[in-house]
Amino acid sequence: MTPLVSIIMGSTSDLPVMEKACQFFEEMEIPFEVNALSAHRTPAEVSDFARNAQGRGIKVIIAGAGMAAALPGVIAAETVLPVIGVPIKGSVLEGLDATFAIMQMPPGIPVATVAINGAQNAAILAMQILAQSDVALMERLTAYKTGLKKKIVKANEELSKLDYKYKC
Repeated sequence: MTPLVSIIMGSTSDLPVMEKACQFFEEMEIPFEVNALSAHRTPAEVSDFARNAQGRGIKVIIAGAGMAAALPGVIAAETVLPVIGVPIKGSVLEGLDATFAIMQMPPGIPVATVAINGAQNAAILAMQILAQSDVALMERLTAYKTGLKKKIVKANEELSKLDYKYKC
């Protein structure tokens, strides 16, 4: 099986956040890979990864990084594949530093950015990109989104059953 998505993190300490993407892909039956690469500690490996990802069949890259958060941008600079950045909360700035670093890319080097610790949304966005050319994935994505709606409808029904003296 060839992975379609590559999940990259700057350190294995980011795994508790990035695992949400892994779990989503597992649930949606989308082949993926997971690696730790550091833009600062292993720059040659990051460059090699980014330049060769497309040739290995990767279609989308999700890169999680905290603090200076250079990883998503460095990867985006060396590939034509879509890169989704996940800012990781971990510094005294609570992830805002990583968010700004990922968002403020120069013209020509876009990185889509999700919420701080938003690996699950990164995975959903990656699936939306993949589903544009894959009918089976589009059907699974549609079913997933329909399930989200049903959960809210059910929750609202449960709220209507709450019994309080002054609840109207």
